[in-house]
Amino acid sequence: MKRSKAGRVMTVILAAGVLAAVVVVVLWRTYTGASYGGDKAEWVYVDSTMTEERLLEMLPRQLGNAGGKAAVLWRLGGGDMSRAAGAYRIDPGMTSLDIYRTISRGRQTPVKLTFNNVRTLGQLAARVGERMAADSASFVAACNDVLPAAGFKKPGYIAAFLPDTYEFYWTASPKYVVETLLKHRNGFWTDERRAKAKALGLSPVEVATVASIAEEETNDRAERAVVGRLYINRLDKGMKLQADPTVKYAVGDFSLRRITSRHLGASSRYNTYKYAGLPPGPIRMPEARTMDAILDSRPHKYLYMCAKEDFSGRHNFASDYATHQANAARYHKALNQRNIK
Repeated sequence: MKRSKAGRVMTVILAAGVLAAVVVVVLWRTYTGASYGGDKAEWVYVDSTMTEERLLEMLPRQLGNAGGKAAVLWRLGGGDMSRAAGAYRIDPGMTSLDIYRTISRGRQTPVKLTFNNVRTLGQLAARVGERMAADSASFVAACNDVLPAAGFKKPGYIAAFLPDTYEFYWTASPKYVVETLLKHRNGFWTDERRAKAKALGLSPVEVATVASIAEEETNDRAERAVVGRLYINRLDKGMKLQADPTVKYAVGDFSLRRITSRHLGASSRYNTYKYAGLPPGPIRMPEARTMDAILDSRPHKYLYMCAKEDFSGRHNFASDYATHQANAARYHKALNQRNIK
C-alpha cells in the first residue's frame, strides 16, 4: 500500500514536471519563436538619447510580431541601453530574440555612405547628415578641426575627399569620419602621382581644382584630359583661365546656359574672367579617374575651347584666337537660333 501511494506521488511529480517543461517550451516559443516576416530588410535606428521605454514601444510597431512581448524579449536579450545606440539591419527570418539580443549588445550593421556630384562642403555635410547619426554642422566642425592640421585651407576642403562608397557604423564620430575619408584620399596621392603633379607645376589640391573645372566643362570623359591640359597651358602662359564653370560657381548658379557680361562682373575670386590663376579651390569634388586623366594628359597647344554648336556637350578646341572666334561665332548663332538667353 505504501509503495502504491509512493508510486502515485512520483507519477504526479513526473507529470507535473513534464507539464512544466511543456509550459516553459510553449512560453519560450511564444516569446522568442516569432521572426521578422518582411520581404526585405528593415533598418532600426537607435539614437543615443532614446529611452528604454521609447525603444520598447518602437520595435513592436516597426517589426510587427517579431517585436512583440518587448519587455520580456529585451530582458532575455540582455536589456542594456548603454550599448544599444546604432543602426541595425533586420533581415527576413531573423528571430525576435536575436533582434533584441543584437540591439542590446550593440552589434551594429555598417551603413554605406556614398557621394558623388558634390560641389560644396555644405552638400557633402548634408549627405553625411542624411546617412549618419551626426548632423551636418558636426561634420563641418570636424573638418575645421582636422583639415587645417593636414595642410588644407577652407576653400580647398573639398579636395580632402574622393567620391566613393564608404562603410561606417551609424554612430561613428564626425571626426572619425573626416579622418577616414582623408586617409582614403591620401592613399590616392602616392609618391608617383605627387611626382606627376609636380612635373605639371601643380600641388595635389591644384590638380583637384583643374580636374573639377574639367568635369564641369564636359560630361565627355574622353575630353577631360584635353580640357585640363588646356587650362594648364593657360596657366603656364600667364593667361586668365576664363572658365565659364568658375563663373557659375562664383554667382552660385550652375544651371546657367549662357554667361553674360552681368555674370562676368562678379566680384569673386572664383571668377576666372576677372582674376588670374586658379580659383581658391575646387568647384566640385573631382573623381579620382579625372585627376589621373589630368596627371597622364598628353601635351597639346590648345589655349581656347568653345562648346560645339550641335549641343552635343563636346567642344571645339583652338590654339589661336582667330580660330576660337570662328568657333564661338557658330556657337552663339546656335544659341540665338534656340532663343537661349
